[in-house]
Amino acid sequence: MSLEGRELILGVTGSIAAYKAVYLLRELGRLGAGVTVCLSEHAREFVGPLTFRTLSGRPVLTNLFDPQSPDAVEHVALAERCHAVVVAPATANIIAKAAHGIADDFLTTLLLAARAPVLMVPAMDGGMWEHPAVVANVATLRARGVTVLEPDSGALASGLSGKGRFPEIADIVESLHRVLTPARDLAGERVLVTAGPTREPIDPVRYISNRSSGKMGYGLAVAALRRGAAVTLVSGPTALTPPAGAVFVPVQTAEEMREAVLQHLEKATIVIKAAAVADYRARHAASAKIKGKHDLMLELTPNADILAEVAARRTGAFVVGFAAETNDVAANARAKLEAKGIDLLVANDVSRSGIGFDADDNEVLLLDRWGGARPLPKMRKTAVADAILSHVLSLRTAAPRKTPA
Repeated sequence: MSLEGRELILGVTGSIAAYKAVYLLRELGRLGAGVTVCLSEHAREFVGPLTFRTLSGRPVLTNLFDPQSPDAVEHVALAERCHAVVVAPATANIIAKAAHGIADDFLTTLLLAARAPVLMVPAMDGGMWEHPAVVANVATLRARGVTVLEPDSGALASGLSGKGRFPEIADIVESLHRVLTPARDLAGERVLVTAGPTREPIDPVRYISNRSSGKMGYGLAVAALRRGAAVTLVSGPTALTPPAGAVFVPVQTAEEMREAVLQHLEKATIVIKAAAVADYRARHAASAKIKGKHDLMLELTPNADILAEVAARRTGAFVVGFAAETNDVAANARAKLEAKGIDLLVANDVSRSGIGFDADDNEVLLLDRWGGARPLPKMRKTAVADAILSHVLSLRTAAPRKTPA
């Protein structure tokens, strides 16, 4: 992956992870990019300008208001000629300033002046990433087209553990490459995605559900949007923010999901059923909370098979299903593919830790109805989403194929 000829601005802000920006700068330079570093005032408390100047071979931008600096009015010209602005690490403070258009130093002024794509790489401590203010600011930036990466989870500088770690350098570079060379190969496509779990009520406070965070389905929706598709996302209840630009249809139960999918099916050219739909529901849900600590007998009845119904009722759409398996993954997935009458099935082993449910990574097997099998190694769900979409396109264009009746 080359970045030869690319002019980048690397903004570094006041996080303990600022030292990792040195490794990012070195990798960007190795890939051929020309990088100008802009340090915030607090970033200089962690890593000095000399380190960045030595590695970049360029002056480091620091003080917008220094009258002795020849760079004092450089921000406009620099912003106009760069191919992308990367803010890494991006603190909660810089995210808030960018979201609200505050320009009180060199970096924030650059962000307002830049017309190039912006990639923000968050790093923060404690529960800051989940704070409502940060969530709202990230959503605002994403709605404007800024790419904001998800931070990694793990041990943090404070000794706490949670989501907020600086992502791996390889993941940042991969995201930058996608920002710089966005594919538009789904332009004209209408993609219908389902995501998340469904909830089948037992009584007003209890329900039957599946373990699903919705991350895979939301990742597919985001990837399809970025590649030019018109996207409808039908989602069960999740903690995720709906992607800007998608038609978002929130549902609770399997029947509500079925109705929403069938309502949008006619116009869809690609249907991706990534939701974990509950297989059963209570035949008679109680109208009041069930009391007591006694044994409880529930009579369950199957929910409609939405995937099979979509395959039977489509009018030319390419249909993708998912299979969460715990054993004999390939055999069980192949049987499901044939039983449902779909074009492609994405299978993964949810008994393994670190992939599948609630995780940011996945490792899947792609099985198609023409006998093909393609394993994908463990990678970010965002990368899996792109790989699935690319595989759909390759299967559709390999040869004209009649959709099964």
